[in-house]
Amino acid sequence: MNLSLPGRLNLPATFRSVPLRRVPWSPATAPVVAPRPSADPLAAAIDWAHYVEGERQADIDFPTACARAAAGSGFVWLGLFEPSAAQLDALRDVFGLHPLALEDAGNSRQRPKLERYDDGTLFLSLRTLGYVDTDTRGEGGEIVETGTATVLVGEWYALTVRHGRYGALQPVRRHLEARPEHLVRGPIAVLHAVVDSAVDDYLRVADEASDDVEEIESHVFAVRGTPQVERIYQLKRDLIEMKRTVAPLNAAVRRLAEAQDDREMRQYFLDVHDHLEQVREQVGSYDELMSSILQAAVARLSVSENEDMRKISAWVAIAAVPTMVAGIYGMNFEFMPELHSPWGYPVVIAGMVAVCLLLYRNFRRQGWL
Repeated sequence: MNLSLPGRLNLPATFRSVPLRRVPWSPATAPVVAPRPSADPLAAAIDWAHYVEGERQADIDFPTACARAAAGSGFVWLGLFEPSAAQLDALRDVFGLHPLALEDAGNSRQRPKLERYDDGTLFLSLRTLGYVDTDTRGEGGEIVETGTATVLVGEWYALTVRHGRYGALQPVRRHLEARPEHLVRGPIAVLHAVVDSAVDDYLRVADEASDDVEEIESHVFAVRGTPQVERIYQLKRDLIEMKRTVAPLNAAVRRLAEAQDDREMRQYFLDVHDHLEQVREQVGSYDELMSSILQAAVARLSVSENEDMRKISAWVAIAAVPTMVAGIYGMNFEFMPELHSPWGYPVVIAGMVAVCLLLYRNFRRQGWL
């Protein structure tokens, strides 16, 4: 891939050495000001390094590293975690970045996309996925949590910006540093490693989500299982979120693979694309299965409600007989059967019990009770 150098290196004042001078101070004259967030992008940096021939260079400061990389000696990889807009803006002149690229990099809800700017800078934004364990799920019961990872690569730099608690890139950096033969390919190797790590997380989350799908399925179709309609709806929402995460990245990775001049890097990106296809198929099959499970759960819930209504109706019919007889005899009429007989109460009570038992027997035969 031909990546052009994005202009001259122009470090902002944030990175320049400023001479210090002593200023008299006293508590009475000290102004009371609220602390402002730092505009230094290195304050949001998880790690940064200068790599030459795939090896990390030690004992070097950031401005010097950028100057050497811009002059053709290796490249700089800066990793930021949830930087502020001011911190990202401080990097505009350092790397010669487009303002829209910085704006999108600071968006924690950025949709996955791939763009190439006129100066040769590649911008890739993707969603990160994390599986939420059962014992740490909130009231919503979400099984997946999403974040954002953005990668900007030029000829001599790689900038990664991450939002959210999942998709940490420190393991990716350690893995790459242990493979200098791959890291020597430059910033494009960083881009591949980040995408590959995110897709591996997709596979892991999809496999763990399958356990939840199987658990819900066993509950719904068990003999005395519960429908768990709310949990099914929650899992379907999570699966839809996974589809929104995976689907847009599929085309972007395919375009990256086709744009590679290096045949080996093309194979690397095609391998990531194959894994994405696998995740997409898994999530799609889970979503279809959950739709079938939802229909079965709703049908089973309706059948259960009908059974409950039949039982209630049967017991109401049985209770109506003694209620009716007792209500008639409670009207205090003078001319009523067995009113002045000593066997009146036993005969009436026995008649009510006999009718109730007969109704109960008939309801049991019909399966209502």
